Amino acid sequence: MVDTYAGCGIAIWADSVPAPTEPKHAATGPGHNFAGQRESCSCRAFAAAGLPPLHDAETMAGKPAANTFPRLLRANAEHLGDRPAYREKEFGIWQTWTWSEVAEEVRHLALGLRSLGLDRGDRFAIIGDNRPHLYWSFTAGQAIGAIPVPCYQDSVAEEIAYVCEHAGVRIAVVEDQEQVDKLIEVRDRLPELQAIVYTDPRGLERYDEVEGLVDLAAVAEAGKGLHGRDPEDYEREVARGRPTDIAAILYTSGTTGRPKGVLLTHTNLIEPARRAVKFDSLTYGDEVLAYLPMAWVGDFVFSIAQCHIAGFCVNCPESPETVLTDLREIGPTYYFAPPRIFENMLTSLMVRMENAALLKRRLFSYFLGVARRVGCDILDGNRVNPLQRLQYAVGNLLIYAPLRDVLGLGRIRVAYTAGEAIGPDVFRFFRSLGINLKQLYGQTEASVYVTIQADAEARADTVGATFPGVEVRIQDQEVQFRGDGVFQGYYRDDDATAKSMTEDGFVRTGDAGYFDEAGHLRIVDRAKDVGALTDGTLFAPKFIENKLKFHPWIREAVAFGHQRDMACCMINIDLEAVGDWAERRGIAYSGYTDLARQKEVYELVRGAIREVNADLGQDPALRGSQIRRFLVLHKELDADDGELTRTRKVRRTVIGQNYGELVEALYTGRDSCRVAAEVTFEDGRRGTIEADVQIWDVDEAAPVAAAA
Repeated sequence: MVDTYAGCGIAIWADSVPAPTEPKHAATGPGHNFAGQRESCSCRAFAAAGLPPLHDAETMAGKPAANTFPRLLRANAEHLGDRPAYREKEFGIWQTWTWSEVAEEVRHLALGLRSLGLDRGDRFAIIGDNRPHLYWSFTAGQAIGAIPVPCYQDSVAEEIAYVCEHAGVRIAVVEDQEQVDKLIEVRDRLPELQAIVYTDPRGLERYDEVEGLVDLAAVAEAGKGLHGRDPEDYEREVARGRPTDIAAILYTSGTTGRPKGVLLTHTNLIEPARRAVKFDSLTYGDEVLAYLPMAWVGDFVFSIAQCHIAGFCVNCPESPETVLTDLREIGPTYYFAPPRIFENMLTSLMVRMENAALLKRRLFSYFLGVARRVGCDILDGNRVNPLQRLQYAVGNLLIYAPLRDVLGLGRIRVAYTAGEAIGPDVFRFFRSLGINLKQLYGQTEASVYVTIQADAEARADTVGATFPGVEVRIQDQEVQFRGDGVFQGYYRDDDATAKSMTEDGFVRTGDAGYFDEAGHLRIVDRAKDVGALTDGTLFAPKFIENKLKFHPWIREAVAFGHQRDMACCMINIDLEAVGDWAERRGIAYSGYTDLARQKEVYELVRGAIREVNADLGQDPALRGSQIRRFLVLHKELDADDGELTRTRKVRRTVIGQNYGELVEALYTGRDSCRVAAEVTFEDGRRGTIEADVQIWDVDEAAPVAAAA
């Protein structure tokens, strides 16, 4: 089954979903439901009408200060009581909770957790996929003064053990049997862990002997009883909270070593989020899809902080595998995705178009050309001649609007990407379709926001101007910032805290960058990674790697060259894109390892590297750092093997150690190298993949002569 373009029958997407219909919004107790349907009330009109967010300085004037998350929740229950706050898809049906229902659930859960021994100042872990009850656990713990410590749900037991042990976690609120099993495996290392609270009981029927294992429903029921005996108890706890209390400990990805626990107060998280809500005119009529890791600061800000401030609805997908389907069903108005998500969308789209009929490909190509020429100008409100505007309107009717709907981006007002550089072609593609995609730059230590792009100032080569309320400076080529979102320090690591701060209160980002003439920040590379070849040529590995990853065939790249006589790189190919390319050319392969060693694939990758070298050849400072030799790794880099962080950032030190023999082979003139790599399977078992890895040379591109 395929979704077909209206009016011209162009089928470009393989995974079809039922066309959404307006919901019959019948209440069925806590958790109203609608099957694959969108909200029919006037929420869409609020954003279009530019209504103010619920908790900005003007609308909250004269009201009790909503300066902590439990108080924001209370205000939402009072003023938005019957409006949807959270949705979750289960068994194909969307369940909806209103703000009033969420406030009640949080109240009972807070008192129930306290009855388990969770006290003010205690730390408690939250582990699992994006689930409403896990989001409510954040606020429930905060209401009684406890501090949530979210962990990445795909972390192995060892990684979870480190975070829980370092934070001194007393209680863990987890999603299901998988997370329970991880904690049981390492429980002997967690002497302070008193209870494990789970939300999904499936598979846990025979776990009666596990000490302290409790169903979240039972915890909430106990809290309900406590509330009945003392109806003011919860409000007294909320009243004790202060905006300067620690609201969460969010651990960094650990690119260069062990993750560090970032201490963020309610003020740190709420004030920048409040300004971001105002910056993009977010309202209680907006919708978001919560699918990114709950342990990541971005999800905390988008799905908790901004949700509580603007009052919009957070939608939780049924599973990671159904995210794209659920995205299309919900049609969010506010969306965040790392560059890789947008790149995967574009790659999948182009792969499918390669398999379409000739007439359909030509029609798609023609209107894509129209969008490239004028789409961004139309989105930015620039002048476009009437004929081109008419062509774009026809393209919008036949191609762009149906495509936006198929991608699940049909209702987007604001979309952001961050975390890595996004390819200019990818960025312009989505904006040319009429999607208001922008970039921002931030860190966990900043409560996300350092710089941000305004609607009409979105550019692929910058990360925007300074965010309101933040000071940014360039000191010795390093980007530094300060503001009310700045963290309070690293938990139990005073030395790291001191190293990260300057004497006048600026945070050292570790990123090298500069402001251009328009006042937009450009990030060059990680400052510590910028080096030089033996001849003194500047070597910026991240800059080179990003250029390589802009190509659809390349999923990951690791560049080497510091204090070497030339630059070389390791490549991970994109299995979907290259696999489809190989199939269309009759190239047989049995899996990633087999595909990665094909001669035709090496030629394909070498072509992409030559294009990057041609770009580098035009930059006098980087001309000498063109890639001279490369190899295609026989396995995909994986976070479970310690090669990537949980946010998919390369751990250079680990890769240098694991593949040291390959690195040396790149620099000793060898044309192949036998290598064995240890891998970790999903069930925790370990194995080894062996292969003969080829090493190819690449020609250096000559600079284009300057015009006379």
